[in-house]
Amino acid sequence: MHIYSFRRFLISQIFLLLSPCILYAQMGAQWRVHDLNRPQPPIVTPPTQFLPITAPSDAVVLFSGQDDITKWVGMNGQPTKWVCKEDYFECVKGSGYIKTKQSFGDVQLHVEWMAPTPATGQSQGRGNSGVFLMGRYEVQVLDSYNNITYPDGQAAAVYGQYPPAVNAARPAGEWQAYDIVFHRPRFNNLGQLTKKARMTVFHNGVLVQDNVTLWGETDWKKYRVYKNHPDKLPLSLQDHGNPVRYRNIWIRELEEIPLNPASAITPKVTLSTEALQKYVGTYKKEEKGEHQIFIEDDTLWILAHGSRRFELIPQSNELFSARFTAIEVKFIFGENGIPAALDYTFTGYTHRATRSD
Repeated sequence: MHIYSFRRFLISQIFLLLSPCILYAQMGAQWRVHDLNRPQPPIVTPPTQFLPITAPSDAVVLFSGQDDITKWVGMNGQPTKWVCKEDYFECVKGSGYIKTKQSFGDVQLHVEWMAPTPATGQSQGRGNSGVFLMGRYEVQVLDSYNNITYPDGQAAAVYGQYPPAVNAARPAGEWQAYDIVFHRPRFNNLGQLTKKARMTVFHNGVLVQDNVTLWGETDWKKYRVYKNHPDKLPLSLQDHGNPVRYRNIWIRELEEIPLNPASAITPKVTLSTEALQKYVGTYKKEEKGEHQIFIEDDTLWILAHGSRRFELIPQSNELFSARFTAIEVKFIFGENGIPAALDYTFTGYTHRATRSD
């Protein structure tokens, strides 16, 4: 190998080895993954919830009981070996993860789960499972009631990244609920990351993850970066060797709503400052109050709703529209060609104001 090629190869390999460290430093992280020195989330008593919570009408119900686990399969696509009972199914040690037959992207997810009782084991060995959005981004399931573990691995943690803001766990043997809003990462057509994943989690009705931005895929002991993947992938549940139970799982697919600014009205006719002058004046409403029409910077304005002012854009000689707000002002002309009144329309309601000057 040529010496310069070898140098380039060596530099590229060093960069690959160091890139997770560089990215980790760029995040400004104060704690290593699974750091026991990280402060434990405060313990709170969650509010009373009447579980199970009924799925909304537009939800895809992934498990509702009645011995129906047909919407789930093993990771190999074969029927799952998890045990299905009347109103829940239970993880079987050594049976492996399970996943949904259907794939999802941005979602609102509701999951109810129960840690096994009596509570046995400690730390990560007690009631351990996990909810994996897109099979890659885990919200930890764990018996975290009187059970100390590393903070980024307790119940409702974004595993290995974000501990929950508080520990809202119930005791083993009681049903618990996660309500998760997940926005998937975005990749361009070259497979490059353009937007990171975000997640909000309520644990037993308590906000514990507030629209957090994920560093990358979640993993045990590792700081991982994003890898390009499809826009929709199955939801999966973890077999960690503990007989954790699940029930009442439903999911709502979320459409991405573009964050567009308010649309602006543009002029349909051109009126000179001199032409606008005839509209200027005070218009008394039939009920209490008045509107002031004035000119500023060669533009017509209305002072309405007390002290609120709106720029008026001419659509015709009679009709003006507020530039950004859905307000319409129609002037009623007298025989002298000067406005004698105006009709002010907002949110479907119109009132008349008569010129008083």
